Amino acid sequence: MTTSSTHNRPSIIPGLAPEGLPIIGMGAALSGVTALLAPKLSVVPLSLTVGAAYFFRDPARPLPTDRSMFYSAADGRVLRVEQVHDSRFINGPALRIATFLSLFDVHVNRSAAEGTVRHVEHIPGRFDAAWGEDVHEVNERNYIGLDTAHGPMLIVQIAGLVARRIVCNVAPGTAVEAGERVGLIKFGSRTDVLVPFDSARPLVVAGMRVRGGITPLGAWHE
Repeated sequence: MTTSSTHNRPSIIPGLAPEGLPIIGMGAALSGVTALLAPKLSVVPLSLTVGAAYFFRDPARPLPTDRSMFYSAADGRVLRVEQVHDSRFINGPALRIATFLSLFDVHVNRSAAEGTVRHVEHIPGRFDAAWGEDVHEVNERNYIGLDTAHGPMLIVQIAGLVARRIVCNVAPGTAVEAGERVGLIKFGSRTDVLVPFDSARPLVVAGMRVRGGITPLGAWHE
């Protein structure tokens, strides 16, 4: 896993996550060389390069302005909405909303709410399928704890069966807006958002499709 305090750095190529540029660049170079030496085989590296560019797409999105809600931290499908007990950052009963990211989803992670990063912790682990029941306890993962106007919030980046690298671009002390980029998980993964259980009501159910920084996950209690 890599960490950096430059959480919203621009990409050289708009619309592509900067973390993917080395892979895309190497693929493009290999495609060019193959086209010169073995034109009939060039379709293979070219296809892989196009696939990598699709995976690392990073569409520009307006930041949400409604502070009465918190938002999805990732694109994907809601796996579960449940009450759990969190002793790492929430320190009590928590509402957890887990989102599964397939290979075809945008893999940029975004802050679910406005706040200040207080805790970042990387835990080595396994690489089981990200839709499993206990992957949040056994898989490689990264915790991002935020102080928000409505209390603590925990965003968990979880590596999956194919995903083998978690990128976290924030550090303790970083101020973030709802919808701002905070990291990326490469090639299939899961992202959880946890808030104190009595602080909000969920607005999504399992099976729903969500978009990072756009789809409200929950509404804060007044």
